[in-house]
Amino acid sequence: MEAAKEPDSKNLRRGWTTGTCAAAASKAACMALVYGKFPDMVDVTLPGGQRPSFALAVEESGEGFARAGIVKDAGDDPDVTHGALIVSTVRHGAPGSGITFRAGKGVGTVTRPGLPLPPGEPSINPVPRKMIAQAIAEIAGEARDFEVEISVPDGEKIAEKTLNGRLGILGGISILGTTGIVIPFSCSAWIHSIWRGIDVARAAGLDHVAGSTGNTSEKAVQAHHDLPEIALIDMGDFVGGMLKYLRDHPVPKITIAGGVAKMTKLAQGMLDVHSKRGLADLEALAKVAAEAGAGSDLVQRIATANTVSQAFTLADETGLPLGDRIAALAWKTAAKALNDRSIALEILVFDRQGRLVGETPFTPSDHSESLSG
Repeated sequence: MEAAKEPDSKNLRRGWTTGTCAAAASKAACMALVYGKFPDMVDVTLPGGQRPSFALAVEESGEGFARAGIVKDAGDDPDVTHGALIVSTVRHGAPGSGITFRAGKGVGTVTRPGLPLPPGEPSINPVPRKMIAQAIAEIAGEARDFEVEISVPDGEKIAEKTLNGRLGILGGISILGTTGIVIPFSCSAWIHSIWRGIDVARAAGLDHVAGSTGNTSEKAVQAHHDLPEIALIDMGDFVGGMLKYLRDHPVPKITIAGGVAKMTKLAQGMLDVHSKRGLADLEALAKVAAEAGAGSDLVQRIATANTVSQAFTLADETGLPLGDRIAALAWKTAAKALNDRSIALEILVFDRQGRLVGETPFTPSDHSESLSG
């Protein structure tokens, strides 16, 4: 397989999406079905015009079908589908049917509205479908009828590590990709999963979603509000990515839930709360503590604390409501990203044990100056 490099990422090697692999496998299978022979290598055209080539890991043909498989290489990205075998089985379709798609073993089926595909469809997303159709057209022409079944032998197990179950995609993974290329450590896949989670919640008619920075805060906010699973958005560090999408695709009530460190960063104006974007400013946190009524000794101890968690412990020992103050400041940062009176925003701050240590109640998010201090 041809390798691709990301020149601006310390020579990290790019990889290929499941959609690219499915398109290449489909092209090879179609070639075998039509001409009776598999290619030694198969190339495929990506949406950006690139034409990577792939070696086949599976070649099989029989009465009325041909099957080809390609091992997905995600490059240097820690992708859960890296190394997965993406298999396409191509058969002649009914006259006039065009290209039809089926979910084989390990490929999920959509069961909830709100996704790019309607319920009942195999979870082979629109761009991969176009790529597959184009790949087949390069072999057999535009107006030909084929049934394409995509399977991933370990797909059901791999899907357990994804958000497919929460999104209502059952039975396996999704065949994804918009550019055909996996960029190592990019946030695009996570951001898109956030968007799809919001779409599913909206399509289900929910009036409240909760974005959480991690597993502890997600469990805590679910218990706090008794929320259904589809109301839970695994936003991780991408608070801004979630809020900007919700600004354009609103839900009446939004909760942001997180641990003390990430909520402190949000309170300090950071909409991306990943550690690589910088650590929380303990001196600034000490000033917040002073504004909340901390004495000079406590202020100094917070400023020199090893971690935000330790600073909160120090505040808790004296009964200082530092969490509420951080929640109020975090609300202001988040509200500015929404700025919509029809959306009520709530902030919940939890410690490592899932205990609520600070909150700002639901308030219309256009009132970014309504919380004092």
